[in-house]
Amino acid sequence: MPYLIETYDKPDHHDLRLSTRDVHLAYLDANAERLIACGAKLDDAGEIASGGIYLVDVDTRAAAERFIEADPFHQAELFERVVITRWRKAYVDGRNVL
Repeated sequence: MPYLIETYDKPDHHDLRLSTRDVHLAYLDANAERLIACGAKLDDAGEIASGGIYLVDVDTRAAAERFIEADPFHQAELFERVVITRWRKAYVDGRNVL
């Protein structure tokens, strides 16, 4: 059952994001089987991240909450806000998957 997790960084925390990035990416690599897709939300220049989008395949909202709470970005208190929403796959990679 897919969930969309959208994160919003605290203002002026770009340095914290950069210093925590490697351990965050290692966490994602270790949990790749749960990831449908994920990535940072960037400014229009494509240079500064201000949060992220995770599409995760987990069984429950509680599992989605545990997933994001275990992320090193979350543990470093990078996020100002986290929104978790159940998501229905309709199109993935340009293909209808309904």
